Amino acid sequence: MAVLGWLAADEDRLFPFLNLSGLAPDNLRESARDPGFLAGVLDHVMSDEGLLLACARGLERKPEAIAAAWHRLSPRASDEV
Repeated sequence: MAVLGWLAADEDRLFPFLNLSGLAPDNLRESARDPGFLAGVLDHVMSDEGLLLACARGLERKPEAIAAAWHRLSPRASDEV
């Protein structure tokens, strides 16, 4: 959930995600209740190393912590490592 908040705090980060997901800003709160959506947020961040590192810095977390959350939420994550 923190990653979604970090993305949403900056339009330059948020709008590329919205464009890829097909969502509108109005749908974010409702979608955030779905674990599959949160896995998609992490998929998006994990797909771009620069974005992952910026997110980790912004949230004051290690990139590995974000990757661990991605592995827990995304069944595909295990296949990609």
